[in-house]
Amino acid sequence: MHVYTTGQWVLLFFFYCFCGWVWESCYVSLCQRHWVNRGFLHGPLLPIYGSGAIIILFATIPVADDLRLVWLLGMMAATALEYVTGDVMERIFKVRYWDYSKQKFNLNGHICLSSSIAWGFFSILLVRFIHPPIARLLAAVPALLVDPLAHVLTVAFTVDAVRSVQAALDLREVLTRLAEENEDLRRLAKRAEVVSAFAEEDLRRLWERAEEEKRRIEDGLQERRQAQLEKRRERVEANFRRRAAVKGEILAALSGALETRLGEESLTEARREELEALLQRVRDREHALRNRSTAVYHRSLRILRAHPSATARGLSEALMALRDLEEHR
Repeated sequence: MHVYTTGQWVLLFFFYCFCGWVWESCYVSLCQRHWVNRGFLHGPLLPIYGSGAIIILFATIPVADDLRLVWLLGMMAATALEYVTGDVMERIFKVRYWDYSKQKFNLNGHICLSSSIAWGFFSILLVRFIHPPIARLLAAVPALLVDPLAHVLTVAFTVDAVRSVQAALDLREVLTRLAEENEDLRRLAKRAEVVSAFAEEDLRRLWERAEEEKRRIEDGLQERRQAQLEKRRERVEANFRRRAAVKGEILAALSGALETRLGEESLTEARREELEALLQRVRDREHALRNRSTAVYHRSLRILRAHPSATARGLSEALMALRDLEEHR
């Protein structure tokens, strides 16, 4: 087994990260029929492929002469990495960036039999055909350049990773906040209907508008349009304002009804306190809605564009609503 220096291992990692990005971007773009800048990071790197290649090389180079062991050890190493990475990312970010739930013989949707078998054959392809010429090219790099180049790439990668992790955390926060906001809005409307003189017809009309928005989400999944970045940004802004306006109308109507009810002299002290607390919650929601920035939404949508098949268990409605921000003109 050739013993690489730390710097050489780092260069190999980044090389295979880049190769994985090229492969995934081209494959997903062909499936989606438009360009998809695949990946968790902003730059042209997919760490899962770089990590997979390195762990496969560690596991298989000592037995490179036996293809059966290369297939078996490569499959086991890559499958373990894929499961751990998928599980950890979902626990941290609440989003599943790949999902094998619909595949046969899958384990929690993070790995499946067909993918593991493919990893085994990829290990043979990597060890026997891809890596040998790359190893010769790496050996030709002057030793004085290896470590500085590895350091520069590591610094750039670290900066990109920090920004990308923050964007993924923003996405988690956006989805959680949207889900909580929608559920809280429903609860507020129900409580206002019970404890105030809020007109049933007005409530029905407002919720019909909200349901219309939900139908537009579902219809939009079959009418996706690709646009230039400028047009996409304008569409997101317009749809964000439209969504906010609908929720604002509902909250304003609830606030007005509660204020009218509070003006009645016949209220008991307990009921008045209840209505005041409810009114304060409505006003807090109105304030948050008015002061919301769209910057975090744009960052979240960039991640979703790079992962069109991403899912979020328990937050599917919020995920669909977020994607819909750039689905309609």
